[in-house]
Parts: sequence; structure tokens; C-alpha cells
Amino acid sequence: MNTEHAHGSKDHLLEYAKREDFHSGRASDLSGRDRVLYRALEILPAVLSWGSLLATVALSYFAPVVAAYFIIAFDLYWLIKTTYLVAHHIHNWKRIKHGMTVDWGEMLSQLKHEHVQHLIILPYYKEPEEVLRASLDSLVAAKYDRSKLLLVLAAEVRAGAEQTELGERLAAEYAPHFAATLVTKHPADLPGEAAGKGSNISWAAERARVELLDVRGIAYEDVIVSAFDVDTVVYERYFQCLAWHFLTTEDRHKASYQPVPFYYNNIWDAPAFSRVVASSGTFWQMIQQERPEKLVTFSSHGVSFKALYEVGYWQRNMVSEDSRIFWNLFVANGGNYRVIPIAYPISMDANLARTNWQTGVNIYKQQRRWSWGVENLPYVLYHFMRNKSIPLRKRISVGLTQMEGYWSLATNPLFILLLGWLPLVLGGKDFNSSILSYNLPIITRNLMTIAMAGLIVSAIISVSLLPQVPTRLSKKASFWVLRLFQWILVPITIVIFGAIPGLDAQMRLALGRYMGFWVTPKDKRA
Repeated sequence: MNTEHAHGSKDHLLEYAKREDFHSGRASDLSGRDRVLYRALEILPAVLSWGSLLATVALSYFAPVVAAYFIIAFDLYWLIKTTYLVAHHIHNWKRIKHGMTVDWGEMLSQLKHEHVQHLIILPYYKEPEEVLRASLDSLVAAKYDRSKLLLVLAAEVRAGAEQTELGERLAAEYAPHFAATLVTKHPADLPGEAAGKGSNISWAAERARVELLDVRGIAYEDVIVSAFDVDTVVYERYFQCLAWHFLTTEDRHKASYQPVPFYYNNIWDAPAFSRVVASSGTFWQMIQQERPEKLVTFSSHGVSFKALYEVGYWQRNMVSEDSRIFWNLFVANGGNYRVIPIAYPISMDANLARTNWQTGVNIYKQQRRWSWGVENLPYVLYHFMRNKSIPLRKRISVGLTQMEGYWSLATNPLFILLLGWLPLVLGGKDFNSSILSYNLPIITRNLMTIAMAGLIVSAIISVSLLPQVPTRLSKKASFWVLRLFQWILVPITIVIFGAIPGLDAQMRLALGRYMGFWVTPKDKRA
């Protein structure tokens, strides 16, 4: 696939980004030995995850003593890991609480910032009008010089004329609040593209370059692009905070900027299991903020337009475009690219449908789509083998970190669920008559009980971050049911909405059953 953009010039692209395989989305995009290698790397995640699970079952049957010691070692590992993660969670919670009290406008006023422009891309498909309005209203309420805000409503032609007309009507209505508004119309079924957010916002970014930036003579290096999900609601000082981080970052064009996603827009209407899954997603992003060496762009994020343009924008043949753009930039810049954590939130929707069953189905599909980010692993490993400009130590470290992350997602919840009793069931009479078999469930129970203390910390943090309870809800119910009892669902949700969709995504990748982009339905029930 040619990485040159239809309206760009290869002279503007980084050297490695000129490669024909730079925007490879799957093995079928390549040929010969490259295709065989890439296909093997696509199979690798499922082999590691299923291999670990099946090996544990086999050990429990053929060598239950070995399995028992492995279980105790894993429980200790999980306890240490939980303590480590909780410490990061607490630290980021403190930073977010502080960040929300900072006068970012005052901080920004101490810097030369008048040249900074914000290009806001809001892609949409068939979401209800009130979803778009909520996002637009938050942009209007944001504290920032509106002459520096450029808005792009990115419509999909495949959604129909009614949706395009909606974008044009809203753009005209909200135009007085922005320096410029633009409605882009992404054509359907363009060659080399997959339907989804990535192809839409890439089209929108190029149209914005031609029709907004170039017409107005705006330098690309002065533009921060905010690629939002359609339900993104910004807090009032978000753009001030983003601009401050952009201006104070060394080598700012070799970094992306990641806020913390809160799924709070409709949190009080969502059922308990949906709230738990949504809060768990927020907690994980909070933890990752404290480990910037592991942080990858996710969902709504900020990035320099200059950096985007140099690599041809987001990939158009991908589902997980939000994380892939980071890897595109990381690989193209020889590993000299990073994510700057912004301890300041944006808010999006928790999953909510008309019935609890449909809500559960939607959560599973969304988690499977997020787990489909595993498609980045073969891309990363393949290009780490090809791009020798990335230091070897960094390639090894980053590669192993990514492999461990996808392996843990798909296996650790199942290990926690199964390991305590598996050798007892499969180990036979000799093992079950041993002292080790008697002590194994006791040791496992005690270690897991201590580890669960981290869940209590997460529950407390959740309560402190939740928005105000609507008056239409009983205070008693909102506290005892919505805030506290929901957390007993975590052992269930991490398996049903964590490990299983993770394994599902990895198996689809291994079998070549590539996923398309699934648009999460939006329900603003009140």
C-alpha cells in the first residue's frame, strides 16, 4: 500500500514512513516472506494465551504438585502486581484532583501561546442529535479563545443524506462560537480503506488542511489536533491544559497528549455491571498515566498536526486507529516518540441500551473491539524487526511489554478464577491426600483476599470522582446500590468483559477472521 496521501507529498513524510509496508493492516497487505512473517505474528498472541491456559490444565492433571506451586507463585505475583497498580492508581487520583483545581488559563498566560490553534475533529455516524449537541455544548462552554478553535464535523456518506444534513445544520448553528467550522463528507468504499473512525478522521484531517489551515495560512506546527469520539464532553479548562502541556513539552511534535477518559456522561442511568466496566476502563487509564513508558494513545487524544501529516494521518485500514497512530509515529521516528499523560479528564458515555441484556451485549462487543487492539502487536513486532534505527534495547523492552499486556488481559482473570481449585479437581487421589492439596485453597484464598483490598481502594476512588447524583434518584439507593454493592461484580466482569473478549479477539486474529469497526450504539436515556 502506498503511504503517500492523495493530496500530500512524499517529501513531507519521514524516511521510514515511505516504506510500502508502513501502513500494513494485516498479513494480506504484504507478499512473499513478509506476508508469512506477519501472519505468524498474528497467530502469536493466541498461541501464548491459549498455550498458558492449556498448559496449566495439563500440569494440574499430569503434575499437580508443580501446578500447585505455580498457582502459589502466581498468587504472590498477583498480590505484588495489585499493590503496584493500586499505588499508581492512588497517585494519579491525587494528580487528577489537583489538575482540576489548577487555573490552567493563568498557567498558559505565562507562556507565549497566541499562535497555538486547536483543530477539533468530531466524527459521527448515526448517533442521535442530542449526543452531538452534548459534545458541541461542552466545546462552547470551554474556557479558551474561540478564535483559536477550528471545528470539523466529520460525516459518513454511508450514513445517509439525513446525517450529512444534520452536520451542516449543527455547523451553521454553532459557527459563531468557533473561528471556523467545516463539515466533511467521507465517501464510502474508497480503495484500501475500511469503514470506521480511522478512515473518516483521516479524510477530515486532509480536508481541514486544504480548506482551513492552508487557506488561513496556519503553520502545521502550531496546530494541535483533538481527535474526539462523538460522545466526548470536555471539561471547561481542557484546551488550556492541553495547550500548556503542548508548549512545555520538549520536542513537542514527537509526542501525543492523552487525557483521562471518564465514562460519566450517563453513569447514573447505566446498570451496575456497565458502571463497573466503565469505571474499570477509567481506572486502567489512570494507572497507565503513571507508567508513561507503557502509555499508548487511546480513544480521544491530542496530537501535533505536523506529526500527523508527516505519516499520512491515521491508518484507513484499521479498527484500532487510536492506538495505531501512536505506533505509526513511534516506528517512523525511530522510537523517538512518546505519550504525554495529562492528569485532566474528559467524559464519555458508559454503555447503555434499552434493556440490560442488550447493554451487556454492547459492552461485550465494545470490549472485544478494544481488545482487537491486539492487531497492533504483529505490526509492532514486524516493524521492530525491520526498523534498525530503533535502539535494540527499546525494541526488546517495548515488544515484551506489549506481549505481556495482551497475554495478561486474556489469561490473568481466568487464572484467578480457575487456579485455586483446578489441581484439586484434576490432580487425582494421591495429590488430594497430600498436605499441599489441603493448604493450597487456604493459601490462595488468603492471598486473593489481601489482593482484593485493592478493590476497596478503587471503590473509594470511584465514589470521589463520580458526578453529582441527579435529584431524581434516591440518595439511599444511589449510595448503597450504585456506589458500593456494584463492586462485588468485579470478579465476574473481568472474566465476561475482560478475558473472554480478549481471547475472542486473539482467536479471530489467529484465524484470519479480521474484525470490522463496530459503532457502539448511544442511548441518552434519562
